Amino acid sequence: MNSEYPRAPIGAVAKVRSGFAFKSTNWQNKGIPVVKIANVKNGRLEMNKCSYVSEDVATIAQDFLLREDDLLISMTGYVGDVAKVKKENIPCMLNQRVGRFYSYRDDVIDPNFLFFHLRHSDIRASIEQKAHGSAQPNISAGSIEEIEIYLPDFGNQKAIAHILSSLDDKIELNRKTNETLEAMAKALFKSWFVDFDPVRAKAEGRPTGLPAEISDLFPDSFEDSELGEIPKGWKITSLDKVADFLNGLVLQEFPAFAGEQTLPVLKIAQLKKRHSVGADKCSANLPPQYKVFDGDILFSWSGSLTVDTWCGGNGALNQHLFKVTSEKYEDWFILHWIKIHLSSFQMIAKSKATTMGHIQRHHLTEAKTLIPPADLLEKIGWIFSSINKKEFCLRVKSRTLAALRDTLLPKLISGELRIPDAEKILEEVDI
Repeated sequence: MNSEYPRAPIGAVAKVRSGFAFKSTNWQNKGIPVVKIANVKNGRLEMNKCSYVSEDVATIAQDFLLREDDLLISMTGYVGDVAKVKKENIPCMLNQRVGRFYSYRDDVIDPNFLFFHLRHSDIRASIEQKAHGSAQPNISAGSIEEIEIYLPDFGNQKAIAHILSSLDDKIELNRKTNETLEAMAKALFKSWFVDFDPVRAKAEGRPTGLPAEISDLFPDSFEDSELGEIPKGWKITSLDKVADFLNGLVLQEFPAFAGEQTLPVLKIAQLKKRHSVGADKCSANLPPQYKVFDGDILFSWSGSLTVDTWCGGNGALNQHLFKVTSEKYEDWFILHWIKIHLSSFQMIAKSKATTMGHIQRHHLTEAKTLIPPADLLEKIGWIFSSINKKEFCLRVKSRTLAALRDTLLPKLISGELRIPDAEKILEEVDI
């Protein structure tokens, strides 16, 4: 990375300190959340799955209580991943093997500039090169402080950080909007297809709270079935009758060769990360049904069982992933029924006495779905379809914004792209 800007080791402008060595006996199911390596992902903290300690333990380790805007870095495993502590993350504690930057030199380094600089691929590569250990790479605070970074003048640092933060903020807003949309659709589907709230309301003579053209299509009574009481006129069928579940290929059998078209190999890790950056490559010359495109439903049936609408660009379907399609039912219907059964599938996989739990085809047959009459399904379909479409569009937009951020980042840090030119680019994308 060539630059006209001066260089200095990180340790000359800031220090790094690892977190507290909590004991295994300290962990509990609620209390003060603790940031571990797994919580530092893709430039942000993901605290939906974290460990907790009591307030008494937190008092003992109070020097490791995090503050808003603290900059963190992973020091084991995926070394070099960084995240910034947000207001909504507070209070939380810092675990060992996650570093926190402190003692910034005033008017020499802007913490937000350092945050983005550390996300530069060259800096990440330097950190990974300094890491040691094969099974679980590790890096010390001292080694991180030895990494050299570029130091534009303080005003330029703040301007660069502002530009890149504008893109990050828009991506984060899209993410939060999608969380709201997903929760809304999940609650609505459960209310109508699992709890049968509109049917119960009509059976008890209460208003459903729905528009008449929708409310009138729900029955006002139940009938007995193998699943217990279900709305009158609704049908029961198996999950594998609602959709086709295509298992992926052993893509090592389709190696990538120089000069030929390739595709990123979509594995469980890519589905969890929701992108294919850094994925293995395979030949694009494979049966078309095993190619994945934006909008395809992918379902990992082993390891970390999850389901999602893929928005990470074209790819190839690897083994342990299903591509889920249907000629009869819309994607929203399939996706939500898989989500309804997902926790049960995860329990089945967890119970397997193997290192990589999984479900089998018969579990898809045993998982039941309810099919309402066609007129009701069609009428409510536009509600769920519109939510899904908006989620999808926001995710694709965020992917575009992330690509723009990652393109601007090295150019701004190197001085190749000037601030006014970057600001014009943001105006063109309405940021």
